[in-house]
Amino acid sequence: MSSSEIPAPVTRIDRRFAALKAENRPALITFITAGDPDPETSAAVIAALPQAGADVIEIGMPFTDPMADGPAIQASSQRALKAGQTLRRTLDIVAALRRRDNDVPVILMGYYNPIYSFGVDAFLKAAQAAGVDGLIVVDLPPEADDELCLPARAAGLSFIRLATPTTDDHRLPSVLANTSGFVYYVSILGITGTAAPDAGAVSRAVERIKAHTDLPVAVGFGVKTAEQAAAIGNFADGVVVGSAIVQALAGTLDAGGHATAESVDAVRRLVSDLAAGVRRARAA
Repeated sequence: MSSSEIPAPVTRIDRRFAALKAENRPALITFITAGDPDPETSAAVIAALPQAGADVIEIGMPFTDPMADGPAIQASSQRALKAGQTLRRTLDIVAALRRRDNDVPVILMGYYNPIYSFGVDAFLKAAQAAGVDGLIVVDLPPEADDELCLPARAAGLSFIRLATPTTDDHRLPSVLANTSGFVYYVSILGITGTAAPDAGAVSRAVERIKAHTDLPVAVGFGVKTAEQAAAIGNFADGVVVGSAIVQALAGTLDAGGHATAESVDAVRRLVSDLAAGVRRARAA
């Protein structure tokens, strides 16, 4: 399968970024792990995200060995798996969201093993039917595009690639070759949620990536506060927040790791605050 034979898909992701560009503001992209701490609470949290100000939703596919994720997201995966979350149930959560909201872009983020076990063709058909717009699969490099990236592209799903501080100008064209939707710039070296990004360094990196592509560039890993979101949003097309949201949810759980009456509201409050920060970006 050749990428030249497959046109880049146009999804809700593209339409949302185009609309936000017209408004001259960045997107708030929120991450939450499907099934954390249980399927019902997770579905309620995800349903609340657009109302709280999320422009794009990333939903984590729980996995036993999430090597790119920090302690907060690792723990969320373990809670979800313990509660019986499966990839099929994750797709069910997306389908339930679609019955409420047919506009918000939805991206599934995770690792290849659960998709491979599900079956690539079966997964892509099920994801498209559920209303998924794009995929971020962190352990499939460009050299493995035939595995999932190109089949996803053919199925009308964006395949969003990560660029990092170590992605130099020699490597960047390979990273960008079959990417669609947006480019996800990882603002720090290491795992999620463990350090704060240096806005100056990230700004220079975003500028360098933009010299190679017309795709929007979103920045994630380490953004936790409305102030950080506003600072990153001054030059990035999107700001991704994950660990802080997962931690806000985890902070409401009881001693047994179960949801409480505060669980959904805690996430809603944080996302509303982050959304306000993003909307302050470029205000001057």
